[in-house]
Amino acid sequence: MEGLEQDTGSIFSQPWWLDVVAPGAWGEARIEKGGILHARMPYVMKKKWGLRILDMPSLTQTLGPWLRTYEGKYTNRLAEEKELMTELIRQLPPFDVFQQNFHHSIENWLPFYWQGFQQTTRYTYVLEDLTNPDAIWDSMEKKIRTGIRKAEKQLTVRDDLSLDQFIGLNEMVFTRQRRQSPYHRSVIERIDNACKSRDCRRIFFAHDESERVHAAVYIIWDEQSAYYLMSGSDPDLRESDANSLCLWKAIKFSSSVTQAFDFEGSMLKNVEPFFRAFGGKQKPYFQIRKINSRLVGATFDLWMRFRDTP
Repeated sequence: MEGLEQDTGSIFSQPWWLDVVAPGAWGEARIEKGGILHARMPYVMKKKWGLRILDMPSLTQTLGPWLRTYEGKYTNRLAEEKELMTELIRQLPPFDVFQQNFHHSIENWLPFYWQGFQQTTRYTYVLEDLTNPDAIWDSMEKKIRTGIRKAEKQLTVRDDLSLDQFIGLNEMVFTRQRRQSPYHRSVIERIDNACKSRDCRRIFFAHDESERVHAAVYIIWDEQSAYYLMSGSDPDLRESDANSLCLWKAIKFSSSVTQAFDFEGSMLKNVEPFFRAFGGKQKPYFQIRKINSRLVGATFDLWMRFRDTP
């Protein structure tokens, strides 16, 4: 599996990524025909309060099935998807709870429905074509462009500051919200080491003339898309629009290394307008869940309340 290419799923489905975010805790359902990989679906096993949970690992946007592109008739493609997805489900290990976010390219979850799974539609925003940054700029809301211009007059963006500086800014976000960070510092460090070695990450920092760092944006990418993985900002310097400036610099940089930019979605009412303002296309994606009994469901719901505590 070490030799998997990016076209077998996004960066979040690659073995090296899963080794970083879920060391020793992941596996995959896998279908090969004639020595050719036709489908795969990674999963991460967690155990909590006696429950066997197949869930999303930290800082991982999507998992779900990957299916080889089918070139035949549409009706035959649907039949192929049914066969492959049914077999992937059959290969999953025993579980009490299954919950995954599928990539927005997966439009058919019917085979999961037939196997007793449930679905919630969630949304992300995607800039689908990065080839013309000027067109992207023109499509952005006026208030975002105004904020970026204001920030450019007082701030400089660089990408050579330390991971420690980024983590400090990132932790400020959760401190301001009176929450613990939902991921361990060690996970960020492992992700950073793995992505740096593969040259698939950048951190953009905005600082002023006094060398105060106002905000930072952390992106990763594969051959298909860049992903807005994390950010951070100094709450005392929030009026500078530094986050908008960092994100714009990240988008322009991404146009040189990949095809699209995924804002990684947010269902939070106060965050969604910010992502939408950059002009991306709203993309629905499926959150798929299966709970095997009411008692398990009640226990899982209780666990979900505390899952953000490392």
